[in-house]
Amino acid sequence: MLLSVGSSLNAIAEFITVLFIFLLILAITYFTTRWIANFQKQKINSANIHVIETYRITTNKYLQIIQAGKKYFVIAVCKDTVTYLTEISEDDLDIRPEEPIEPVRFKEILEKAKKITTMKKE
Repeated sequence: MLLSVGSSLNAIAEFITVLFIFLLILAITYFTTRWIANFQKQKINSANIHVIETYRITTNKYLQIIQAGKKYFVIAVCKDTVTYLTEISEDDLDIRPEEPIEPVRFKEILEKAKKITTMKKE
């Protein structure tokens, strides 16, 4: 009887320890991922080179208008190559201000899915 109480306490202690270690690793992973994302975001933001527009031609081929300094270029971006096509003037471009993208909340998507599934059941 005493042996079973001691082993169940050990099992509970081991479970709590494993759970704590799991949560600690999960937290470390979360904060490391956020830190790396912010670091890369700062490195990507450049004052001299900007992608103005991208047009998809096929699955892995794109045309891009880029701004380097005060000049604008059209390039072709493929799977393994980037090819310079031409330089264009700013007057030839129709540059529209970027509209802010509203973040999508998972809770809203889940509520919509619940509504759809309850409607189908009725």
